[in-house]
Amino acid sequence: MRIGLYPGTFDPITLGHIDIIQRAMALVDRLVIGVAINRDKAPLFDLDERVAMVEAECKGIAAKTGGEIVVHPFENLLINCARDVGASVIVRGLRAVADFEYEFQMVGMNRAMDDSVETVFLMADARRQAIASKLVKEIARLDGDVTKFVTADVRSALYAKFGRS
Repeated sequence: MRIGLYPGTFDPITLGHIDIIQRAMALVDRLVIGVAINRDKAPLFDLDERVAMVEAECKGIAAKTGGEIVVHPFENLLINCARDVGASVIVRGLRAVADFEYEFQMVGMNRAMDDSVETVFLMADARRQAIASKLVKEIARLDGDVTKFVTADVRSALYAKFGRS
């Protein structure tokens, strides 16, 4: 069984994330969505909320692709998480050159710790390249419309966080 790990904070999950998840499902039999506990980022949504959002958004994808999607919170090193879930590949989405520079360093460090785990980069769909969770939260906070960037359920959760309906 080919197991992939797609890590992120998913605060919140966006259409860009969903695009990468859908395409990653063509590469693996089981995709573990690693929801990172990153205390340095101070997420808007707590861990349980982020896990629930990812699970809800991925139900239809798993049913459509016939593959398995598992949501797995983690707080350890990414390479250790990959080992913990039996992943032989880490899936990373790229939006721009700036993403690549950071990811290139991460791959080098991960390979130095465990060269049996490969990293695969998937370019975000051109329509989704500008989407970043940080920007989506800022748009929602300032009463903007995030319809083009997240699903209706995620939009509702975002607006509720900022006292909107």
